[in-house]
Amino acid sequence: MKTAFVLGGGGVLGAVEVGMLRALLERDVIPDLVLGTSVGALNGALVARQPDLGVVDRLTELWSMAGGSGKEVYGDKPLRTVRRAVSSGTHIYSAKPLRQRLEDELGDVTFEELAVPFEVCAASIERAAEHWFTTGRVVDAVVASAAVPGLLPPAKVGDEHFLDGGIVNSIPLGRAVSRGADRVFVLQVGRIDRPLTVPKRPWDVARVSFEIARRHRFQRELDELPDSVECHVLPARGTSSRDDTWLGTRDFGGVQERIDATYDASRAYLDEHL
Repeated sequence: MKTAFVLGGGGVLGAVEVGMLRALLERDVIPDLVLGTSVGALNGALVARQPDLGVVDRLTELWSMAGGSGKEVYGDKPLRTVRRAVSSGTHIYSAKPLRQRLEDELGDVTFEELAVPFEVCAASIERAAEHWFTTGRVVDAVVASAAVPGLLPPAKVGDEHFLDGGIVNSIPLGRAVSRGADRVFVLQVGRIDRPLTVPKRPWDVARVSFEIARRHRFQRELDELPDSVECHVLPARGTSSRDDTWLGTRDFGGVQERIDATYDASRAYLDEHL
């Protein structure tokens, strides 16, 4: 049996995936393949490097630091973000804090050096296509996968530019199956469970449109799963519709509570289904 962990995107909500990982690794569910998109690529990189319970402590520490002092990624003062938006015309935050944090953690580690095969999804601008990183420096791939449009600048890798992988494949279930997985654990941040409402403001239109595309693809891939594939969509807890707003991208509060609540829910799910 080939087991895959699929870690979806979700910004600061990615902390809930740590609770899911703890529940899985405590039961000795170890991945043979890890796939990640956006913040799921960040969490997934550490799991692929260290696929044991020790990684949970490290991820919890990293997320707690972000919730405490941090806001490193989205921490600029309002005036600075306005200046950057005007000067760049494309984004309001610098990618340097994210890249530095990843380099501090992963250095020059390549995909080939990881303990478990790892793949990262990003959206290629030049080819208008889904792109999967499977070789080269892991940091470059994660930065590309997490380049949220409008918030962070497009990431250049080689001669190509990339945006957030969630644009093309937010929860890459189908990719796991195509790579030979016959048991898949989906680590998602809870948005797919929340009802959508008709947007009432201009900035809500893009968010709702993106959610429709994200959920439609994931549901289609769920419906098309072969009977031979065992799939578990782990439950997320401690998130709400407020977290899906622009302001929610900056809210690192309650990180530990989200991790703990999702751990409890995932452990109960695994007790019932495994």
